Amino acid sequence: MNKKDFILEIYKDSRTVFRLSGIAMMFPQEESKYLSERLGYYVQTGRLLNPRKGIYAKPEYNPLEFANLLYTPSYISLEYVLQQAGIIFQYDSRYTSVSYLSREIEADNKRYNYRRIKEEIIMNNIGIIRRDNINIATPERAFLDMLYLSKDFFCDNIHSLDRPLIDRIIPAYQSVTLEKRTFQLLKNGRYQ
Repeated sequence: MNKKDFILEIYKDSRTVFRLSGIAMMFPQEESKYLSERLGYYVQTGRLLNPRKGIYAKPEYNPLEFANLLYTPSYISLEYVLQQAGIIFQYDSRYTSVSYLSREIEADNKRYNYRRIKEEIIMNNIGIIRRDNINIATPERAFLDMLYLSKDFFCDNIHSLDRPLIDRIIPAYQSVTLEKRTFQLLKNGRYQ
């Protein structure tokens, strides 16, 4: 394979963000030293970005895909999803996710926030959609994640939530307290 094919293959891939190990799997015949040198060259020439150690991205990479790749397993949820769905109106520029750890990082002038949740909850994929290389919660899943993680959570508009979907997702949390809070909130039509 010539050097042109190397970057071409990366650009042909539908993913916009890669770990070094993922790129190595694309080119199993290449030695790791050569691979690292080529990636370094592509970063120096602006053909790839290196937003975090061991992570490479196309120049117009998707920050949601980066958020998923940075800590695995994780999925986009919480304020980001609820804001996009019109459940909360307060603007927050962070990309919020749930994962196996709590972290707040900045990369490429973007803020990423991870909240820790039990691994059994993360691994239950009901209410999580996989599209365009991104794992993202439905508004109902993000709503339940917020209620589970934050006692002081306030939402502006819950009327668009799919209540039968909430009923299917809620057993994943194995929390009687969450079930009571959710039932009360949905019964009243607002959170107090």
